[in-house]
Amino acid sequence: MNTAIYSMANAGKIIAGTGSIEKIADVVAGYKVKKVLIITDQGVWNAGLVDKPKAILKDAGIGVEVINNTPPEPDINQVSEIFEAVKKLECDLIVGIGGGSAMDVAKILAVMLTNTPSLGELLEGANIEKRGIPTLMAPTTAGTGSEVTPNAIFLVPEKEIKIGIVSEKMLPDCVILDPLLTVNLPKAITAATGMDALAHAIECYISKKANPFSDIFALKAINLISRSIRKAYNNGRDIEARHDMLLGATFGGICIATSSTVAVHALAYPLGGKYRIPHGLSNAILLPHVMKFNMDAVGEKFKNVASAMELPVGGLSIQQAAEKMIENLYSLINDLNIQVNLQEKGISESDIDFMTEAASKVTRLLNNNPKPMNKDDIREIYKKLFL
Repeated sequence: MNTAIYSMANAGKIIAGTGSIEKIADVVAGYKVKKVLIITDQGVWNAGLVDKPKAILKDAGIGVEVINNTPPEPDINQVSEIFEAVKKLECDLIVGIGGGSAMDVAKILAVMLTNTPSLGELLEGANIEKRGIPTLMAPTTAGTGSEVTPNAIFLVPEKEIKIGIVSEKMLPDCVILDPLLTVNLPKAITAATGMDALAHAIECYISKKANPFSDIFALKAINLISRSIRKAYNNGRDIEARHDMLLGATFGGICIATSSTVAVHALAYPLGGKYRIPHGLSNAILLPHVMKFNMDAVGEKFKNVASAMELPVGGLSIQQAAEKMIENLYSLINDLNIQVNLQEKGISESDIDFMTEAASKVTRLLNNNPKPMNKDDIREIYKKLFL
């Protein structure tokens, strides 16, 4: 455990439960705003998930504008274009409805409206001095945990990698966790985003920045996700499983805000940055391999993870329990039909050197990994993704 000074920052308020999206007008009314901007993506918009909150807000006499074309894995040029449109709308509060991309865009837009640096300057390390206009997040996937993190991650095309902006001033003012917003999530997205959430929890639990706050949320997230991800995948209308997944993803996000992810996310960045593999899928295929690499450094913690997964490890040694936990990760990948062969994603083994070099530069995360990872180690892990 990290015995240095540690802290916990979180969203201002979290409302959860089936049908909780119906509280959106009550929340927004508390900020005494005249007009709300909803940020979402085309998939969420086409699924009709914005219709109800939009109608509730309008019925309460609150003006509503919608930007529904947030791209998946947005790059900085796309976000800057959206910002130019947002400035003209003169909205008082931003609602992010969707997955991590929509919520990250919503968070960064809010602070760009109240701070002078451009998005490019923020990515270069410019300071966010003021909180943005109020924000409310309503996730439609159970994965990124973006609804409770101070992070916003964007693709920088010219560098072919993703870069994160991290500031507590981006923590949302309110979060609504309604499992009904996730019941129609496609099986493949349920699988990838669910494994992303599991990665957050496990990584933050073994991170060098782990602390008593993150440990509590991490172990509970692991428990919730492990017992429910197969159920949610096999029956998308299982409300209890969807609720567990949404809560587990949010707990994983709280872990990120309190601790940090490690090498899984570092190695995932080039896969998304250059090859546009979705973030959740990248983490899913890397998770078991990176955890196997870390096993000898955090065996005792892995036994705790195995217990949180409700695996039968009572009479096992630390080593045996850790091995069983990693076996379960591989089983999850198989049960969720997650494709792990990068060649089928249009990537060849000749690309490994580029990926290795790019991942090695993500020191913000690699430095938190419990076991040092050099370029040879990174290269060997990438090789395992070619079958």
